[in-house]
Amino acid sequence: MVQLDSASADSHTDKNPHAAQWTRIRARLRSEVGDSAFRSWLKPLTLVAVKEQGVTLSVPTRFMRDWVATHYADRLRALWANEDPALRSVEIVTGLPDSASGQPAGAKTDARRGSRDRDSQAGDSPGNTPAAGNGAAAGTQNYAERPQAAAGPGLMPLAAPAFHNNGLEPLEMEAGLDPRFTFENFVVGKPNELAFAAARRAAESSSVPFNPLFLYGGVGLGKTHLMHAIAWHIRKRDPNRRVIYLSAEKFMYQFIRALRFKDTVAFKDQFRSVDVLMIDDVQFISGKDSTQEEFFHTFNALVDRNRQIVISADKSPHDLEGMEERLRSRLGWGLVADIHPTSYELRLGILQAKAEKCEIPIPHKVLEFLAHKITSNVRELEGALNRLVAHATLVGRPISLESAQELLHDLLRANDRRVTIEEIQKRVAEHFNIRIADMHSARRSRAVARPRQVAMYLAKQLTARSLPEIGRKFGGRDHTTVMHAVKKIDELRGSDQSFAEDVELLRRMLES
Repeated sequence: MVQLDSASADSHTDKNPHAAQWTRIRARLRSEVGDSAFRSWLKPLTLVAVKEQGVTLSVPTRFMRDWVATHYADRLRALWANEDPALRSVEIVTGLPDSASGQPAGAKTDARRGSRDRDSQAGDSPGNTPAAGNGAAAGTQNYAERPQAAAGPGLMPLAAPAFHNNGLEPLEMEAGLDPRFTFENFVVGKPNELAFAAARRAAESSSVPFNPLFLYGGVGLGKTHLMHAIAWHIRKRDPNRRVIYLSAEKFMYQFIRALRFKDTVAFKDQFRSVDVLMIDDVQFISGKDSTQEEFFHTFNALVDRNRQIVISADKSPHDLEGMEERLRSRLGWGLVADIHPTSYELRLGILQAKAEKCEIPIPHKVLEFLAHKITSNVRELEGALNRLVAHATLVGRPISLESAQELLHDLLRANDRRVTIEEIQKRVAEHFNIRIADMHSARRSRAVARPRQVAMYLAKQLTARSLPEIGRKFGGRDHTTVMHAVKKIDELRGSDQSFAEDVELLRRMLES
């Protein structure tokens, strides 16, 4: 067996044929997948050993091993077979090469476990986390003893003083980040220009420009994209900054595990020692009192140390129901940036940017058609484009306006059913026999105020508009007025059967 370390693979290609083959394969992979994906997932691969019929490659973490094995294993096998037909298998293990043996840390244990470990990943399952003191069992390494170098090329340093394997999971910068979500791939328009500029400033500034940066908006409008872009930009600009990015659900999950294993001190050390803390979908902890308490103290500790905090949610801080008042107040301390629903121009720009990366031509008329018809969110828009490209690629038919209408009939029909606030106001005014102008007026008589509240309630239920946007459509009213209307109509529906039937009838008429 020929054993290689990373130095021999990169520096002595002329003396070792396998190292030369690996250099050519890396160059081929870079050209095929692009620089961004190559840097994120394939550059950290290290050639460890070449046996009689197989190759062993190493990556720094299990997360990367799983990703590479899922997405690139077949291509790696094919490229190695092209270089040397005798090499029929590629094994991907974790750890950096040991200086004495050339084997990656944990490689022998991985080999003993074989395919069973690669399929089940029992060591990664929360229910199978080893107890404290058993870090050497099953090929795992005590997290506190893992060298910092194990972060490897392309990975951020671990974001905390290390944990033991006592039920608390180590968090790594790369986990959960999508390499496609960068600032370069984000299409900027009027609805999102403030959020984009704020995110860029937070990522590029060596100080803390505003704390926290709070991004909010509806589903599929780009909040998570900007969060990932901030993390990637910090990684590229200053790899030594300690960053944690995770969802609020994961934060709560980690906190519960810390309570369960009686190690809240380690939990606090991890989250309060970072340079940048990024929490996605913070509305998830609404109503979770203990988690909110811990998040509140973590927030204060980081602000006191002038560390950057970035938060995202589907509502503004003051609209987060079930969140403690003191926490809502702190979330609104810094810069609150709203990502508005997309405009036609922005949707068309997003489609054009995606179309440029496709290998098949897409007529401009088709892009315009999609931008006009699919207005709900960017995810549905991209999904529609992906469906057209996949059909054209697999069936071999060119994309046309007619084929787009045929393939996307279900999606187009769903978008056609979405009503506007103006339609709701008109239908409700007709039902209660009032003028449409009364929807915008300052009149407060019950004969006008109640139908107006019904229209606000239906606008909240049947449209994707935010509370402030709904309020503006009703004579520039404050979002708290809309919240009061929704709550009032809910109460009346529960106590007045006749009134509930009226509201339900209006809903069905509008949805039909």
